[in-house]
Amino acid sequence: MRKFVALSIAAGMLVSAGSAFASPEMLKKYNCTACHANDKKLVGPSYKDVAAKYKADGGAAEKLAKKIKAGGSGVWGPIPMPPHPQVSDADALALAKYVMTVK
Repeated sequence: MRKFVALSIAAGMLVSAGSAFASPEMLKKYNCTACHANDKKLVGPSYKDVAAKYKADGGAAEKLAKKIKAGGSGVWGPIPMPPHPQVSDADALALAKYVMTVK
């Protein structure tokens, strides 16, 4: 019975996490794939290159989440990344965490 309760609680936590975990569908939802790809430069850098650049930075996901929302320029060349204020803070962090996992 205890195992069932523990599994039920764990399942509930996963369901309530909602958008805490990014997915390729979330990348498409926010149109990230128009400018970025996992392994090649499009308009912006690849997720792989971003992850490699920030791999030693323990706070990279939080910094990248802020850049997703506010936009940025000058780090990857002359083309600026436009701001995406419509992305929730939770989704921006989830997207940034996903980018940091791409190898």
